[in-house]
Amino acid sequence: WPAADLFAVIDFLNDQDRAHLHGKVARTTFIQKLPGARKHYSRYLPLMPLAIEQLDLSGYDLIISSSHAVAKGVLCGPDQLHISYVHSPIRYAWDLQHQYLQESGLSKGIKGGLARLILHYMRLWDQRTSTGVDAFIANSGFIGARISKAYRRDSTVIYPPVDTLGFTAQGTRGDFYLCASRMVPYKRMPMIVEAFAAMPDKRLIMIGDGPDLAKAQVIASQVGNVTLLGFQPGNVLLEHMRSAKAFVFAAEEDFGISPVEAQACGTPVIAFAKGGVMETVRGLDHPQPTGVFYRQQTVASLITAIGEFEAAQSRISPEACRANAERFSVARFEQEIKAFVEDRLALSSRVHLARLPQSQCAAQTSPGPGSELPGRVVSLKTV
Repeated sequence: WPAADLFAVIDFLNDQDRAHLHGKVARTTFIQKLPGARKHYSRYLPLMPLAIEQLDLSGYDLIISSSHAVAKGVLCGPDQLHISYVHSPIRYAWDLQHQYLQESGLSKGIKGGLARLILHYMRLWDQRTSTGVDAFIANSGFIGARISKAYRRDSTVIYPPVDTLGFTAQGTRGDFYLCASRMVPYKRMPMIVEAFAAMPDKRLIMIGDGPDLAKAQVIASQVGNVTLLGFQPGNVLLEHMRSAKAFVFAAEEDFGISPVEAQACGTPVIAFAKGGVMETVRGLDHPQPTGVFYRQQTVASLITAIGEFEAAQSRISPEACRANAERFSVARFEQEIKAFVEDRLALSSRVHLARLPQSQCAAQTSPGPGSELPGRVVSLKTV
């Protein structure tokens, strides 16, 4: 929907990322103008429910929210169709609250108590605003289960788009493992470095930056088989993904784009067996495996998985990895999301007609598949 109007809590996209939006700038909330919002927007979490509710979307028939925190809480009327593509219910307010507090150093004390109070408020708000959504889309079956648990609502799984045309197999394989991610606690990057520090005959290259980089550097400085490259541009990441022996992944992710990108390059994945990777990576029990799972986020469990991978490496082909990644292509996403929206628009129109007096119904018809957006919909808003 290139004519869509865009809304967001904040918008500080760089030019490269904004190119995906065809140069569009989102209309934002008052948080955009608050001090430090660019680098420390998470500090304004308690204000985000209020901020998102100030967006006036009353002039639109169709609203699509892309939500991992508060976007689905936009205010809508009974004659508006609100479809929410959910990347996760507010994860740090629901099942991952205790993990989040511990990793943030907020498990105890006055600050910890205040954080728990804020998250309690966020949880209540998140559940209450779920009633304003007409149809939920989950970005994985894993998130569909979270939606059911948190909101008591059904959802349709439509996997997010992965640039399988940009990430392709090419060149020869090197003798190294690759890990590429933001260096934040739940990604468990230092744990991966620890595992390879215990395997001096195996080489690890790690790409990424963030608060856990210093921890990883301390461990890596004591061994000679781990290389930390920090942040790297996309072309460097692509080069390493294409030539790595395998891609190592330790996070519990909602979906997980990177493991799919690696498979698109023909590269197997060694992943922690929880979250979206259980739907995007095919383990050794599959006829066409694309990777290996490990059951615990521990050094010992990862070391065991790497041993299993090397023993079964001949069973995992670049062709199988590539074919599996194609299930998550951009073209597939566009087809599925358009079909879903058209179906919901048609259903919404029929419900609207059923509510009208019979004399008015004859003058109106519902749109069919592939039709343009109906009359009152001038554009689509994504929050």
